[in-house]
Amino acid sequence: MKIGELATRTNTQVETIRYYEREKLLAAPGRSDGNYRMYGDAHAERLSFIRHCRGLDMTLGEIRVLLRFKDAPTENCLEVNALLDAHIGHVAKRIKELRQLEKQLKSLRESCLGAQQTQHCGILNELSELSKGPASGQGREGHVQGAHCTTGARRPDLPA
Repeated sequence: MKIGELATRTNTQVETIRYYEREKLLAAPGRSDGNYRMYGDAHAERLSFIRHCRGLDMTLGEIRVLLRFKDAPTENCLEVNALLDAHIGHVAKRIKELRQLEKQLKSLRESCLGAQQTQHCGILNELSELSKGPASGQGREGHVQGAHCTTGARRPDLPA
């Protein structure tokens, strides 16, 4: 199948498929006489596996490890267990951060209980005051993006 068919079959953007090829997560496909990439069922299965892992918020590095073990079915899976345990720890930390974020947002919401002119809006005034304070250490005070502390990293499998 051509890349467009693979994209449709796996619900993955073409750019993401190419990205995974560049990252060596997905093997380069053969080429047709017209130099089109030609993918098989194995590509679709591997891509679906990668996408599922990304849906679990795993990093590309973690997925590389999982794929290495998936490609070596007689190996001991102790490292896979350790990887998942570490990822569970990342998720637990993220949940804690999200609960703290929820508290901050609820507190902020309580600063403006009625409709009024925006110059008197407690939320906007509070946000302005908070923004004047010292910058947060690693940017973790705000919106929690994912389970791993990666700054500026864009998930190529999600729309921008």
